[in-house]
Amino acid sequence: MLASVAAATLTGAVGRRVSVEVHVSNGLPGFTIVGLPDAAVRESRDRVRAALLSSGLPWPMRRVTVNLAPSGVRKGGAGLDLAIAVGVLVATGQLPPGCTDGLTFCGELGLNGSLRHVPGMIALADAAAQSDDGADAPAGDPGVATDARIGLVVPLCDAREAALVRGDGAHGVASLADLTEILRTNGPWPQPPPALTPPPPPDIPDLADVKGQPLGRHALEVAAAGRHHLLMVGPPGSGKTMLAERLSGLLPPLTLDEALTVTRIHSAAGCPLPAGALVRQPPFRAPHHRASIVALVGGGSWSFRPGEISLATHGVLFLDEMGEFPVSALEALRQPLEEGVIRISRAGGTVTFPAQFLLVAAMNPCPCGEGVFPGACSCSPADRARYTRRLSAPLLDRFDLVVPLARPDPAQLLERAPGGSTAVSAARVALARERAAARTGPDEPPMDHGATRLLSSKLAEGALTARGLHKVARVARTVADLMGVEQVGEEQVSNALCLRTARATVAP
Repeated sequence: MLASVAAATLTGAVGRRVSVEVHVSNGLPGFTIVGLPDAAVRESRDRVRAALLSSGLPWPMRRVTVNLAPSGVRKGGAGLDLAIAVGVLVATGQLPPGCTDGLTFCGELGLNGSLRHVPGMIALADAAAQSDDGADAPAGDPGVATDARIGLVVPLCDAREAALVRGDGAHGVASLADLTEILRTNGPWPQPPPALTPPPPPDIPDLADVKGQPLGRHALEVAAAGRHHLLMVGPPGSGKTMLAERLSGLLPPLTLDEALTVTRIHSAAGCPLPAGALVRQPPFRAPHHRASIVALVGGGSWSFRPGEISLATHGVLFLDEMGEFPVSALEALRQPLEEGVIRISRAGGTVTFPAQFLLVAAMNPCPCGEGVFPGACSCSPADRARYTRRLSAPLLDRFDLVVPLARPDPAQLLERAPGGSTAVSAARVALARERAAARTGPDEPPMDHGATRLLSSKLAEGALTARGLHKVARVARTVADLMGVEQVGEEQVSNALCLRTARATVAP
């Protein structure tokens, strides 16, 4: 009257293998779950009971105890429903012993016995690929035959996502009744859903819609080519948001490894995935300026949900009205900007999320936004100081590019001819990235004498910190790649320094 079924649970964006042990004994009828379950797992007793009865399977009028091992790891979500139900059926003799060998079960049960979507299926499939001793278990690849009894059983709607990791070792079923019939008769698994044609890339606003703003366009190309963080400062109506929304169109499509990482994070956060289950385009995230620090960096009491900076991995994180964000949320960006990861620590443990994002921010020069026009600003000196103090010097120093934007000339706004298109700029960005990828470490050419002399003078004046020197050198190298120049010269360094001219305007 004892059964053990393999399952998996989600911690942050990482799956953990769980062994669901079900014991059925004589005594007063009852159902108990132990092993640090959360509220959703504890409620599974009612879902499992209703699903069994709706599927024509008797519920044992005996004492049922479910242990989720290892007992010291918190288990959350409704993804353990299916494993608990299968364990009850095996422990009560309704399924033959050994029918679950080599199988891992992940899925939420509806009251009618149907199987429903579970967030984080890629991470759960990764956990299912690990055997109890931590070694990789056999997994299928598309088009390669595998043992039908080794794999991952998931809801039919999640089969395509699980197949990204498990290949043809992922088996999708529609209901508990269908699964019970397959396990009883050793019957074949349902055919996987046909592969869908990747949908066309989403429509991204074209850069041709932006009138004027040559400096903003140039800064956008430099940011995209070298992955440089960008801050735009200007009055309302200067086109800051329009430029930022068009930046993702300049980025190349994600590589396979990048796409799997982005898809894993979005799946763990419960974000909708494209029809092909794989995110191919760089994400663009634009949280509201009232977003909390937890929403921005991730976390929670113990659920460890990915935040906006992780959801923007390999893409763009746009902070509009940056001067209105809480100071604590802005300061929390400093460590991820340097290290490319965010570590969330709670009493129950620590998780690490990727945070390799391109930060683009926009802000006004003062609260009223008219600070660049003499006599038009209505802010008091205290208001302006309070506004600019939200950006600390260490945070401001992490921006490679800080550019001022003015409102376009009326003649430019009324001009009918479109500006340069996204396709043209994206081609220049792609070529610059190819030049950068062709260089390796010590083979990178040094700066010429004029460039070195200019940087030395800025350091002597105190206009650059050590971090600022490194960032200016990186930006100058990107400018040289965009210009097709092999060696960084004084022209490229001057260009890089000009792309930081607004720093004094927002300096706290």
